[in-house]
Amino acid sequence: MSTNWEQINEYAQQWIKEAGDRIQETFEKELTVQTKSNRKDLVTNVDKETEQFFIERIKETFPTHRVLGEEGFGDDVSALDGIVWIIDPIDGTMNFIHQQRNFAISIGIFQNGIGMLGYIYDVVHDELYYAQKGKGAFLNDQPLPRLQPVSIREAIISLNATWVTENMRIDPKVLAPLVKEARGTRSYGSAALEMAYVAAGRLDAYITMRLSPWDFAGGLIIVEEVGGIVTNLYGEPLHLLGQNSVFVSKPGLHEEILTQYIRK
Repeated sequence: MSTNWEQINEYAQQWIKEAGDRIQETFEKELTVQTKSNRKDLVTNVDKETEQFFIERIKETFPTHRVLGEEGFGDDVSALDGIVWIIDPIDGTMNFIHQQRNFAISIGIFQNGIGMLGYIYDVVHDELYYAQKGKGAFLNDQPLPRLQPVSIREAIISLNATWVTENMRIDPKVLAPLVKEARGTRSYGSAALEMAYVAAGRLDAYITMRLSPWDFAGGLIIVEEVGGIVTNLYGEPLHLLGQNSVFVSKPGLHEEILTQYIRK
């Protein structure tokens, strides 16, 4: 039996908008904030409630679908057989807590390991980026144009300052020259939004040293639908069920950065 992706897309968008409304309603309420792995890794009651909201809707409507969620309320997913939703209920939790902006709902829906539907919803700005494999990417129903090459000297690159200071993951001397050569750098604190901004042409590249699948699942599908390139820092495909370094870029620029700064 063939999968009705139009129906899945319709439900997913409906649930994302509903979840966004629920999140906005919490802005006037006091949050319960907990730390996870360290003082910078935060989770709120809203993250947990939002993930549970999606899981309830998915299981009611598509009982054969499985869910991999950041907060652990979904299934124990060790392989991407069948249809799997990879969900981050709030990507950018620290921003959500401190700023009430610069966070997003991120969802990628995969069939046998192939990304079929991707969503990133900027709740505060009511901007829904989404894509269906082979049908292009959209921002609030307006088609996003194919990405065009750009040189490093003209590029705005999203890069957290952590990666050009002393850290445990990369020699800061690797990316420091890139920062100097680029037109400018930015950091928004939400991997999903940074990937969405590359897809929309607001950024030219995004580099980070460690993301989990729910951080990049939705963005991977959206960026690739507009001709962008998503790999790890060394140009290799991402592992969809583990942590990765992530390098998202416009075409041309991706190879230029790899050649001149990473592989040299």
